[in-house]
Amino acid sequence: MYHDEAADAVLKTLDTSETGLSSGEAENRLEKYGKNELKEEEKTSAVKLFLSQFKSFLILILIVAALFSAFLGELVDALVILFTVFLAGVLGFVQEYRAEESIKLLKSLTSPEALVVRDGKEVKVLSSLLVPGDILILQAGDRIPADARLLEAQSLKIDESSLTGESVPVEKSIKILLPETPQPDRKNMAYTGTSVTYGRGKAVITATGMSTAFGKLAGLLGEIERERTPLQEKLDQFGRWLGAATLIVVAFVAVLGIFKGFDPFEMFLWGVALAVAAIPEALPAVVTVGLALGVRRMVKRHALVRKLPSVETLGSTNIICTDKTGTLTQNKMTVEKVYVNGTMLSVTGNGYEPVGDFFKEGQPVSEDIHLHKLLVTGALCNDAGLVEEEGIGDIIGDPTEGALVVAAAKKGIWRPDLELGHRRIGEVPFSSERKMMTTLNASEEGLYAYSKGAPEVILGCCTKIFLGGQEKELTPEIRKEILDTVNEMANQTLRVMGFAYRQVPENIVPENAEREMVFAGLMGMRDPPREEVKVAIATCTDAGIRTVMITGDHKTTAFAIAREIGIYREGDLVLTGTELDALGDKEFEDMVEKVSVYARVYPEHKLKVVNALKKKGYIVAMTGDGVNDAPALKAADMGIAMGITGTEVSKEASSMILTDDNFASIVSAVEEGRNILKNIKNFIAYGLTCHIGVVLIVLVGVLAWQILPVIAVQILWINLITDGLPPMALSLEAPDRGLMKQKPRKSTEGLVSRRMLIASLGLGALIAVQSLGVLSWALEEGMPLPKIQTLIFTLVVISLMFNAFNWRSDRLSVFSLGIFTNWPLIYAILSTVLLQLAAIYVPVLQTAFRTVPLSLSDWGMIIPLASTTLIVMEVAKYLERRAHR
Repeated sequence: MYHDEAADAVLKTLDTSETGLSSGEAENRLEKYGKNELKEEEKTSAVKLFLSQFKSFLILILIVAALFSAFLGELVDALVILFTVFLAGVLGFVQEYRAEESIKLLKSLTSPEALVVRDGKEVKVLSSLLVPGDILILQAGDRIPADARLLEAQSLKIDESSLTGESVPVEKSIKILLPETPQPDRKNMAYTGTSVTYGRGKAVITATGMSTAFGKLAGLLGEIERERTPLQEKLDQFGRWLGAATLIVVAFVAVLGIFKGFDPFEMFLWGVALAVAAIPEALPAVVTVGLALGVRRMVKRHALVRKLPSVETLGSTNIICTDKTGTLTQNKMTVEKVYVNGTMLSVTGNGYEPVGDFFKEGQPVSEDIHLHKLLVTGALCNDAGLVEEEGIGDIIGDPTEGALVVAAAKKGIWRPDLELGHRRIGEVPFSSERKMMTTLNASEEGLYAYSKGAPEVILGCCTKIFLGGQEKELTPEIRKEILDTVNEMANQTLRVMGFAYRQVPENIVPENAEREMVFAGLMGMRDPPREEVKVAIATCTDAGIRTVMITGDHKTTAFAIAREIGIYREGDLVLTGTELDALGDKEFEDMVEKVSVYARVYPEHKLKVVNALKKKGYIVAMTGDGVNDAPALKAADMGIAMGITGTEVSKEASSMILTDDNFASIVSAVEEGRNILKNIKNFIAYGLTCHIGVVLIVLVGVLAWQILPVIAVQILWINLITDGLPPMALSLEAPDRGLMKQKPRKSTEGLVSRRMLIASLGLGALIAVQSLGVLSWALEEGMPLPKIQTLIFTLVVISLMFNAFNWRSDRLSVFSLGIFTNWPLIYAILSTVLLQLAAIYVPVLQTAFRTVPLSLSDWGMIIPLASTTLIVMEVAKYLERRAHR
């Protein structure tokens, strides 16, 4: 809309003129269209955020169990359960509230003020008060506050990377375009949130607020529902499964006990105690603590997580969809190749840092008059500035011109110093029609013209070439060689510029200087990949994670970068947005797994890709920094925004923010997520061993001997001390060796795999068999029941302490990990053992738990039996490792 109309027609449609609106008309339109602001999503209140922590099925079961315990007079048990539930809620609330508060500190994209024509005069107006029909004055450095149709464009270039993902500023014009011209190619339009890098212009505002391209993206975000994370789903699923299984087993045993002659009320109390014991009430708190500790570690690794369960999602991710500009690349144009004196030179250095050197066939180039002339030409025919703050280089102005200034600085040629002796007295500005720029600079040697532009245009202005230290005739053969070199550089996805100079008469008209010039050379530049990205992508590949590039940049550029850094592999497909539009939904879903690069796409395309991959069952992470990435960030299982260059909208839509904008930090975050998931699964398996063992002991004891091997209060004590400190210590376990060589878990896989369930059942059965063996032996010996119950009670606790070592890793031997490499676990086990000793030796606790003191001979039996829990698991791990080898 408006791009296919003449400027005069647009003014007429909007009922305005180049003299601008009157103040009264602007006020009327403000009432009609509303303020030039985006509608913000309703923020979740602190109370709602806190209450949302208690929605899971497992939490609800625990609250019911606490109420039952309180009803039966077991107030201590009820308080313990409620405390662990409350602790889990507080930890989750604190982390999420902190993350939301940090988002408020991020700056808005919109410009606070804009220069407009009102009542025939240029005035500054708050951007929120702009209306359709206002005439905008655009200058280099301005942030564009609303969508507008250009009326004038004098060498105007606009950086639209935040909206389209294209790293090179777009040259603007006022030409009428075809109606079907896609948004990224509408060169006569300017859009909200983009910025002017070069030149100046005038435009009429066509849309404000939610009607802008920026606003429509924000609206699209509001339509996307953020799905629950896999961890939340799996915990609820686990809670439902465990709750149902527990109720069935407990009801069966309680009814059986009544048939066997036990007092019905006593069996009901015991049934509630066993139910509470079978349900791991500490699990939500332990999971939350594990996630919170993981989040703290991730902050140190440059990742801010907004939602605790999202940490686990990263560990399950098997596809990362990433934007190119600013994420995989530096978003800093950099000169990489220089063609001068018939020779190709390579240039080292990073981004806008004025540090680097020039190399010829691997050898550094020292003093070279040809290179010096070329760099001087590029620095003088230039309007960009280089600034250094705290050792970090940055540029002011057009990124392409900035790259030339930085290249010159690498050889000690600083533009401000250079201009002191080469005063600019005239210029012919760049335009998209001319495709070149020329400046006239006066020096002690005389007046010189310096030009830069498209290589074929510059060559067309030249009759000579600076070659071998002399200005020689530019022959057709040399001209062809230069053009072949241009093509060769372009095939390497370099943006190539040509440079020329000429000494001119003092009274020359600037336009007449662009003839009979001397060709100085070529410079090839691009937005290079971040150095660490290639390694990061290789690590992702090893970890079974596929990386897909989705960018608004051109197909050739996107393909070349993807191939260079390892995203594109032989046989993969590369699609453009136009090609994607031509595919039906079913047709696209059938081929989505084969596509590794999407180029020249719009926001709805990114959303389409993410949704198609999710339908295929993938856990999808989406990285990005621009407004154009926000809808896909929100729709993805894990949205990862860039903290430094990221827009406010992209950060709001994300689940996690990278504070260093480094794609490589995602690998660290994935490793942390995988480790957290591994630890969660391990301490759940540890807890299952405990609950399975206790239920089997009581079930068989009632069935075979009509006695309770452990009483209700002892069951609750086992549950409290074994499900408390050791699992929390297990959540601190470091990543296993080779964790990032494993494939991501399938989205259909539960929290407890079949393999881990078998291990837990086996270990629980082992503890039960040993305990029942002790029960049988003790009964034959005529031992009193309190002594028998104390022996079994203690054997179970000590066996579970040995079992805690088993679940530091489900694959590796605890001895290969190192017994003392997890000191919190050592302290947790020692603390638990001391508490157990208190329960059987402190008189007050003996009365509470109905225990009796144990002798040294009793311990001589308990410790060897309990240690078999560790020994058996070590043997099983060894056999499994050997089978895999």
